[in-house]
Amino acid sequence: MIIVTGGAGFIGSCTQAALYQRKERTVIVDRLRDQGKWHNLAAHPPEAIIAPESLPEFLEEYGAEVKGVFHLGAISATTARDGDLVWQTNVALSQYLWRWCARYEVPFIYASSAATYGGVSNPNAFRDGIEEIETLKPLTLYGWSKQAFDLWVARTLAEGEPAPPQWAGLKFFNVYGPNEYHKGKMISVIKGKYDEVARGEPARLFRSDVKGLEDGHQKRDFIWVGDVVRVMLWLWDNPQVSGLLNCGTGRARSYLDLAYAVCDACEKERQIEFIEMPATLKGQYQSYTCADMSALRQAGYQADFVTLETGIARYVEHYLANGRYYL
Repeated sequence: MIIVTGGAGFIGSCTQAALYQRKERTVIVDRLRDQGKWHNLAAHPPEAIIAPESLPEFLEEYGAEVKGVFHLGAISATTARDGDLVWQTNVALSQYLWRWCARYEVPFIYASSAATYGGVSNPNAFRDGIEEIETLKPLTLYGWSKQAFDLWVARTLAEGEPAPPQWAGLKFFNVYGPNEYHKGKMISVIKGKYDEVARGEPARLFRSDVKGLEDGHQKRDFIWVGDVVRVMLWLWDNPQVSGLLNCGTGRARSYLDLAYAVCDACEKERQIEFIEMPATLKGQYQSYTCADMSALRQAGYQADFVTLETGIARYVEHYLANGRYYL
């Protein structure tokens, strides 16, 4: 049995789909609520869905059957404000699962985030590795919570405390693809621009809030969700690999590139409109991210990553434009 926390969410449900195809027994730790998240699991249901607060009791009864944990559940909104809830969800639960996996010798693969890097713009600053994180300064509560757990892992390892037989923290960059529709304002920029362009409107992008940086030239490392799942399954298949690893493509692309690719995929004229950045984002907006992927490559991962244009075309043609929204 494999446990997938956050398994009804975006990346979690795509991971669940892949494990289902492998005929793995899975239990999801999540809440479906009334957001339509059940659609994410309709074609590949798990053996059970349990609430996060029920996890200790579940592990007490069925822990001997668990052979791996994919810990992808979190409060992932970069605009989150409830620090107590974010800590309990993103840090305390992660610590509990780490300790449990260490005690029972169960592999532990968890979601960190590129948000831990904060507002750095130097490409050389995006180096992964557990020993590289002390000086990072996240801009948001969400990013800080992910950094807090990464630092806790680093201290735990440095002090020689028990660790899972395999552990891997993945710093996800800007992930996009099917099954993200419940995310509201946190949905990928690709989906947001598609909705605008499909309505016959221009693709709207934030004006730059960085002096000297032209509008639309903010850059992010955008990664197709299928590539994210492929990396996680590769780690699962290679239990000798542990560490804190970036999970992006290694290439930063501008928001203009993204908007043009959406227009092209929709076979629409390239129309762009620049709008003011909301006050809630100013000073907390990462204008540049680019994953240094050398550690994962050195560990043996060889697969190519989907390019932005190919990924957007795939997303539009195979999902958004034909009404097939889910895996």
